Amino acid sequence: MTALARVLALPLPAADLEGLRLRVRSLAEQRPGIYRMLDASGRVLYVGKAKRLRSRLLSYFLARYPDDKAARILHAASDLGWEYVPSEFAAHLAELREIRKWRPAYNVQMNRKREAVFVAVSAGAVPKLTCVAAPSKEGVRYYGPLPSQGRTVEAIRVLNDLLGLRDCADRMPMAFAEQGDLFEAPRQAACPRYEFGTCSGPCAGLVTEAGYRGRVATAVAFREGRTIAPVDRIITWMMAAADRGEFEAAARWRERFEALEWMLGAIARARAALELLTFVYRDPGFHGDDRAYLIRRGLVRASYPWPETPIEREAFRGVVAGELGVVDPPGPLATASIEEMLLVMSWFRRHPEALRRATPLAEWLLT
Repeated sequence: MTALARVLALPLPAADLEGLRLRVRSLAEQRPGIYRMLDASGRVLYVGKAKRLRSRLLSYFLARYPDDKAARILHAASDLGWEYVPSEFAAHLAELREIRKWRPAYNVQMNRKREAVFVAVSAGAVPKLTCVAAPSKEGVRYYGPLPSQGRTVEAIRVLNDLLGLRDCADRMPMAFAEQGDLFEAPRQAACPRYEFGTCSGPCAGLVTEAGYRGRVATAVAFREGRTIAPVDRIITWMMAAADRGEFEAAARWRERFEALEWMLGAIARARAALELLTFVYRDPGFHGDDRAYLIRRGLVRASYPWPETPIEREAFRGVVAGELGVVDPPGPLATASIEEMLLVMSWFRRHPEALRRATPLAEWLLT
């Protein structure tokens, strides 16, 4: 096929690209904002953000079709729209919330590189622990973020083995001991882990529902920092092996101890990092329209124009005082808030100078 034939074979763009380009050149400004690509029915295909909106939108018309994703998005769209926001930080937040609202087809996993993983406790009658990089399922309990996928996977494996939790596929049929009429004797587990003593055998009805859920509860309590029982058990067995002169076995127990010790430390560091992201952040606006963001454990709880007058400051103090009165018990992260938490953590990691415009909540009440 000749180059001309390949060009003629490409589908025509859905929109009048020259007309869209002229509209952007004539109307879009060089300021922070978000934009949406729409199909012929008005459905949102893509949401993006930009620090300089005009330049970002014009870059779509320079992209090569079909090689560049930007050109493919523009080729599929019938229209585009945009709106301005006060700052780059506001653009990040607005993009996140628009994607969450519309779930556009061309936005994949928020288009962000994952630098953290989470421990997931699945839903259902027979939960299991896994390591995930993209927490998104409702009903699943997520804990984190943790910095190393390899070490997290290893710690979960140790925890599963110690507590006898399953690690098989979700499609594996499960039943508890009290459901014995579902099995033909003799019962046999589907994998060798039961024979090795590292699984309680819920696939073969070899554990009661209460017994299995107690094991899961211990794993969750360990993950939330409310118990170190699994570590105590390892220390006991490690010391017993050493006393018997079984030093290779003691060394293997020490490796397991180090895996869970790392997880305990990572849990504590994650919790401390989130607690540090609790303050009032003054975000400078592009046109002097500064905003006050009340951030609590990495989540934006409230946002207002920066209070300048005494009345505005007093009103905002009331908002801060109300937030200080809220108690967040230890527990899993809300699935809907994880992306925002990662965004806020990433923003202040990449812009440490922004922390100079942050004021602790208790201190703000005194200003």
